[in-house]
Amino acid sequence: MKKKLFNTINLLFRHLGFQISPLTSRQDLKSFFKNLMPVTTNHKLIRIGEDDGGYLIPDDLTEISACFSPGVSSVADFENELSKTGIKCFLADYSVEQAPINNDLFSFSKKFIGNRNDEVFITLKKWIENNIPGNRSDLILQMDIESAEYDVILETSEDTLNQFRIIVIEFHNLHNFLLDRFAFKTIDNTFKKLLQNFSIVHLHPNNYFLPVKYLGFEIPPILEITFLRKDRIKYSFPAIEFPHRLDRKNTNRNKDFVLPKCWFSMD
Repeated sequence: MKKKLFNTINLLFRHLGFQISPLTSRQDLKSFFKNLMPVTTNHKLIRIGEDDGGYLIPDDLTEISACFSPGVSSVADFENELSKTGIKCFLADYSVEQAPINNDLFSFSKKFIGNRNDEVFITLKKWIENNIPGNRSDLILQMDIESAEYDVILETSEDTLNQFRIIVIEFHNLHNFLLDRFAFKTIDNTFKKLLQNFSIVHLHPNNYFLPVKYLGFEIPPILEITFLRKDRIKYSFPAIEFPHRLDRKNTNRNKDFVLPKCWFSMD
């Protein structure tokens, strides 16, 4: 009876141009967060870039051959500072005509990173092959592509992902993906794929939006997460101190907030 009523209401909303879906269960959310716990490792965290253009990454940059950074827009602080260590940076964004900073170690592609190859989009694998064919040296991925990150990670093979030693992703619309039962599978599979060979070493909520509260959980709509490939970790223990002393607010227009505890502790 409840299912029939839900389908009837959903049909009525569709005629009005809306879509409704059931919310994710508390048990599914609890399982998701349990698998997410960040760790402190033998590599201390350092900050590369300032404010909204900066991220915390492990101090493990020796023999990194290149950084791939899709979603450039008008900010390249992270890439510019990283290039000072001699690391070449490949940038991509179809929405702009060129990199925001002139830098001899920058290489720009007017493409969106996606799950296909055409005039507008290019896959992560193809983008790497076009720029460093046959090079298996360790790489960095820093990705800020406005919710397309889920499709990109799910489309990318494990072999391609494992070319990256460090991965930094700004995850968008987390509240929509985690609370919508139909969308939950997408985000759950995305993190399961990443966590097969990577550990989370840092999380930082973007303070452009306040967290959404649901069933005792707090979900920042935008969250920056840093991953380190597991073979680079000699020892680790649970990370429990947030914010990190090197964290910065993304915007001064809004009040900052601490990372909700459910993201690093299930107590």
